[in-house]
Amino acid sequence: MSFPPAFLDQLRSRLSIAETVGRRVRLVKRGREHTGLCPFHNEKSPSFTVSEDKGFFHCFGCGAHGDIIGFVMRSENLSFPETVERLAAEAGMEVPRMAPGDREKAARYTGLAGVMDLAAKWFEGQLSSRAGAAARDYVQRRGLTAETVARFRLGLAPNSRTALKEALLARDVTEAQMVECGLLIKPEDGGQTYDRFRDRLMFPIADRRGRIVAFGGRALGDAPAKYLNSPETELFHKGRMLYNHALAREAAPGAGTVVVAEGYMDVIALAQAGFAHAVAPLGTALTEEQMGELWRLAAEPILCFDGDSAGFRAALRAAERCLPLLKPGRSFRFALLPDGKDPDDLIRDKGRGAMATVLDQAIPLAGLLWRTATEGKPLDTPERRAGLKQDLEQTAANIADPDVREHYQREFRNRLQQLFQPQRSAAAPFRPGFGGGVPGKGGRRWQPGPPPGMPLPSAGAASEDRRERLLLVGLLRYPELLDRHEEEVAGLTFRSRELDSLRRAILQAASRSEGLDAATLARHLTEAGLADTVARLAGPNVRYQERFAQPGSDWQAIEAGWVRALAPFRRKALERDLEEAKADISNAGFKRLQAIRKQLEEFSRAAAELSPEDDLAAPPAAVTTPPSSR
Repeated sequence: MSFPPAFLDQLRSRLSIAETVGRRVRLVKRGREHTGLCPFHNEKSPSFTVSEDKGFFHCFGCGAHGDIIGFVMRSENLSFPETVERLAAEAGMEVPRMAPGDREKAARYTGLAGVMDLAAKWFEGQLSSRAGAAARDYVQRRGLTAETVARFRLGLAPNSRTALKEALLARDVTEAQMVECGLLIKPEDGGQTYDRFRDRLMFPIADRRGRIVAFGGRALGDAPAKYLNSPETELFHKGRMLYNHALAREAAPGAGTVVVAEGYMDVIALAQAGFAHAVAPLGTALTEEQMGELWRLAAEPILCFDGDSAGFRAALRAAERCLPLLKPGRSFRFALLPDGKDPDDLIRDKGRGAMATVLDQAIPLAGLLWRTATEGKPLDTPERRAGLKQDLEQTAANIADPDVREHYQREFRNRLQQLFQPQRSAAAPFRPGFGGGVPGKGGRRWQPGPPPGMPLPSAGAASEDRRERLLLVGLLRYPELLDRHEEEVAGLTFRSRELDSLRRAILQAASRSEGLDAATLARHLTEAGLADTVARLAGPNVRYQERFAQPGSDWQAIEAGWVRALAPFRRKALERDLEEAKADISNAGFKRLQAIRKQLEEFSRAAAELSPEDDLAAPPAAVTTPPSSR
């Protein structure tokens, strides 16, 4: 669902972001800003800032950033339409009306969901009745507490063909509604309808808003199928939904991730052990739609499948299926359980700590793909090594996003190079283009390296790392740039962890001091323990050739040069916005799409690539201070 931009602007203007955030975070007013402990990660000292004037929040610790709509979406794990509807009701605004057909469909959905909730309550009552003795014994053997049973609304379908049917008929539910919900089976020969679930422990399945839409049933006696799920209905689409979605989305922001297990009991055992951010697919391999739901909960969900061959095959299927969907900052990690164990087994046998260790050691998607391609395979001939290279190239080619694909290709090339090339002496490593070696026969000239002590980027990543350094040098020498570009800097995420930490510290210093100058910024960074990083990046023995970082430049040249270094980062953000705009088929969405394309065209004309010859230059020179007034 799309909304008119004017409506969204009015909604933001009517509500106070500080008041909205203040319901979840204890904020303290400092100058024009509000600060508090970030609700999206654990911290002991406040690094979370809310700006009422600018209408956005920002965390200098984890990088969370956005407006009032983004905060509610993230803190409550709501979709964009759900968030807009909630905030509009709070602001006393009427959401643009749905078409009559949409309204009828929503009312029908609500009615059927009410039938499913009645069924869930009846199943719960049966579990606590005399008929539920065997089911309660099973639950106790699995180690579930009464609190867990109540939280997940476990129930019992008794061994009767019509018990549920009769109970719901007595509550004015029609047979047609029960058939439509998948609770009854209607024989093709026209015979009497009967209960679908019989003699089973029942697991209610809720949608992302917590409404019961289906059931899973585990057989308590002899049955052809150990587990039985509801059929596809107007409410239930098993390839799009996740078990425990509603509860997990409340816990995911605090955990920073979401864990994907294989089945109901795994999820319940994980939640009872303190991993409330666990979900499971519903009897199928993980689908593209489910992956999209997972990425709404966390940037890098952890897939945790059983430690057997079937579990490993499921992990590989998920890895292959997600490749075309990868985006910058959006991937999966994989937790590999001990052989023959599932999460429920591991927690019962070795406790919560063992499970936490497995999750902490989850490997990135690239690591799983590499391990699959190389583990146990002989690579002792040129043909076999060429075959491995070809396999990895084909794997990377399945990634649709060009930027992510390029980084995977580079990652695989680097790993192949380390695997096949003999190790050089650690005392004198040769890194072409970064100094430290002897020129080869081809006459390769020596180039100066990065500032002493700074991490060496790979050759392919040098340009990106270099731009990050340039942006920070500009801010260190001319903090006045933040007066006009603070929000853009806040929205960045640097590839280098060290440089990204420095970026966040600079923003934090700016939030504490009005009229920040270079000397005051340096003092703040020294107090934060970052003096060595600053010295390596912009100390007296390091000078950059870019015009905006040279002494004696006028303010216009300084700002223009710094913005030029920022351009590639802004372009990436526009490309992400472009993909989002393509999905909005409204008139407003089309206009936004045109505007973004126009900006991208302007970038193509105006933003020239920085020359690789302009890396770093010795010797030092004094840095002039920009004028105090512009």
